[in-house]
Amino acid sequence: MDGPIFDDPFRARLSDLVAWRRDVRRFRREALPPGTLERLIGAACTAPSVGLSQPWRFVIVEAPERRACVLDDYRQCNAAALATYAGADAANYARLKLAGLEEAPEHLAVFVERESGLGKGLGQRTMPETADYSVVAAIHTLWLLARAEGIGLGWVSILDPARLAEILDLPRAWRFIAYLCLGYPEQLADSPELERLRWERRRPPEEFIYRR
Repeated sequence: MDGPIFDDPFRARLSDLVAWRRDVRRFRREALPPGTLERLIGAACTAPSVGLSQPWRFVIVEAPERRACVLDDYRQCNAAALATYAGADAANYARLKLAGLEEAPEHLAVFVERESGLGKGLGQRTMPETADYSVVAAIHTLWLLARAEGIGLGWVSILDPARLAEILDLPRAWRFIAYLCLGYPEQLADSPELERLRWERRRPPEEFIYRR
């Protein structure tokens, strides 16, 4: 069976999509169309997974009280992180917007379940963390497809994994991977906000390529 043909114009547009993917922190409060998040999750589940184990577990966080607890945990963790910086770095950190938890209409927590039995352990004997990597691949798939629809995604990492599992009342065997905010961004940008704020700059690929 012949597959689809991805021509030069398509590849150029795909490169544009990758270049314009952003980690969004500033959202409009406008709700996404019904079923949008579920559809994006469905597409994410087509991502590759080690041994076809499909270890991803997506938790749509809707309850206001749970969202409030997540926001409180973020604030505590963010305050602790700020305390690790000093001088100009502390001042610069304090002015960064590192989460869109209050504005984003959709919250999605993503976990990995390594011991579900799916995949029968194929590819995980020496590297069980490949299950985690599979979940990250699913997140990136969702991220790109969301961006293609004009939907922004922000990955909030300043959270306590153990506390998150407790807030969401999830099985102990599930390991926290990511907390994602989704919604329409306030503005589009072709460069990371952290670069625009001079926290860090994107380095050329040559700095990360080695040959042996």
